[in-house]
Amino acid sequence: MLLGLLSALVLGLALAVPGPSASADGPEDPVRLVIATAGLTWEDIDAERTPTLQCLADRSGAGAMNTTSTTVVSTQRQGMESLRTGYRGLAEEAPRTSGIPTPPTDQWEQLPVTTVEADDPAAVGDALDEGAIVLLDAGSVHAHDEAAREQSLEELDETVGEALEAAGGCEAQELPRTLLVSVAATDPEDPAATEHTGAVASRTVGLQVALDTAFPGEALTSGATKQTGVVMLTDVLSTILGSYDAAADGLTPGQPFRGTEHADPQQLALDRSEAARLVDGATVPALGSWFALGAVGVVILLVPPLARQPRLAGVGRALAAVAPLPLAVGMFASLVPWWRAEHPTLALTGVVWAGCALLSVLVLAGPWRRHRLGPVGVSAALIAALILGESALGSPFQLSSPLGAQPISGGRFYGLSNHLFGMVLAASLMALLCLFSVVRTPRARVVWTLVVGVGVATVCVAPSMGADFGSMLATIPAFGLLALLVSGIRPRLWHLLALGAGGAIAVLGVSFLDWLRPPEDRTHLGRFIDELLSGELIAVIVRKLSQNIAMTTGYPALAVIMVLAVLASVALLIPGRLRWRRLAALDAEHPASYAVRVALVVGAWVGYAVNDTGPVLVAAMVGLWLAHLPAVLPSPQAADAPAQPADRPARAV
Repeated sequence: MLLGLLSALVLGLALAVPGPSASADGPEDPVRLVIATAGLTWEDIDAERTPTLQCLADRSGAGAMNTTSTTVVSTQRQGMESLRTGYRGLAEEAPRTSGIPTPPTDQWEQLPVTTVEADDPAAVGDALDEGAIVLLDAGSVHAHDEAAREQSLEELDETVGEALEAAGGCEAQELPRTLLVSVAATDPEDPAATEHTGAVASRTVGLQVALDTAFPGEALTSGATKQTGVVMLTDVLSTILGSYDAAADGLTPGQPFRGTEHADPQQLALDRSEAARLVDGATVPALGSWFALGAVGVVILLVPPLARQPRLAGVGRALAAVAPLPLAVGMFASLVPWWRAEHPTLALTGVVWAGCALLSVLVLAGPWRRHRLGPVGVSAALIAALILGESALGSPFQLSSPLGAQPISGGRFYGLSNHLFGMVLAASLMALLCLFSVVRTPRARVVWTLVVGVGVATVCVAPSMGADFGSMLATIPAFGLLALLVSGIRPRLWHLLALGAGGAIAVLGVSFLDWLRPPEDRTHLGRFIDELLSGELIAVIVRKLSQNIAMTTGYPALAVIMVLAVLASVALLIPGRLRWRRLAALDAEHPASYAVRVALVVGAWVGYAVNDTGPVLVAAMVGLWLAHLPAVLPSPQAADAPAQPADRPARAV
């Protein structure tokens, strides 16, 4: 009964959570003119430097476009193929884990398309008169560090101007529906020497310009990003085909452009682009400077001579308790436009420190400060609640914020990414560990476990919130196992199998509900059902496992973290044999802490196995517990004293 209750509650709540409403019908006008370039960013569009591009932007919907490919750097030749196939990158050279069909299919062949080169833009008019869809290859813009960039911008502006004039004029009412897209950030002379595959897509290529005259004065979005002002290159094909009521051959990832109201869509696109360009470089100083305080606290608590000094140990516990707060604060950094500051890194650091200082007062000044585990429990609860709350609101703050879903990487634009789920799972379990030090009865512990587990799972899997498939497969086993352990029931094999099945049933149920919505509103969950129905289940599983292994082996730092995580998992489960006296003393004082650690280890490695970026999930969990666990350990003096348990251990503990 206990095993089924958790799955049933999660499934019922997730199905009851309303998803985004179905979008209105798209524009009736079909796409007639597609202008493709490369290297064009929103900072390049200016009324004085590029008057034609500015004119087109003023009468179009505006978006910052992700152009990541299967290689570390995206190039124009990759972008042009993506424009035609709907997949990211060159099919013939993409790794098997990318899921790109080989050989590539030119999806434009089902439409009457005429390609016009940059040296003959006047031919656009004749092709349009013949009823063709015109693809104008307008050339590319030189890199920012090249002297010829300004000249290439002028040439691009002239080429676009001639093409629009041949189509009726930029400001003409009868201008046919026109798309202008920058398909890549770079156009090197030797693309093959630049393109190198990696475990994850590049986050250094920069967002590009996307314009669609069907949505004048609006911000572009799509069902693939679900973020105002952000679209993907793979959305362009879906936009073109959709405007002719045509469909791609196969499950392409893109969704048609849509317009959303915004006071200044061009400024929004510029903000998205600038924040994405700057956030990686600013994240380490902004978050690391606060983490350094926590590192000091951890050192104090783990070095016995320092930890034996009560006042110094108190400082160490306070620093360790607040150390992970930037994980949550960073998710909301975009509330302040730090990227517009003269010194963006300092501005972001100030935002993070201000938010962490505010939360630190709450963590350290409440009545729970009198309990050794109180500040840590409140800190962990805040981290989990803030991350889950941001996802529950539809992920409005993640873009432009450290640790959020970054539009420049193109992996996910909304919901809970794997590293965020790892933080939530680790923080939730740490909060329960601290809570169990004051909640002593098995019934109360089971109730709190189910309440927290259902809340986490619902936000993680609901399509309008976390929309994370793999999190459910780890959440129900972790919290279900914890509920069994703290209830006093000895887990058996059938219990574990039932928990795994419950997680699978719940996530498949929510995925099916998501699949029933219009395609442009579906999330990763509903698209999994598409893959399942198309017979690609095995291919999807193999691809995700391959990505997981490639990430682990492709990044030495992650490989080291995985080794340390394995060793830490073992140490957490057998502290007595390893003579970790302080952790063993914690178990003697609060035996339920061992049950929480068992759930932590199970959740971490199940999460690793069922997610395509499992290493970052485990790394996030290790990082949070590395800061918080020393703060809940008894002092060295208490560890050396004879154990006097505060509560009776359950049979399974």
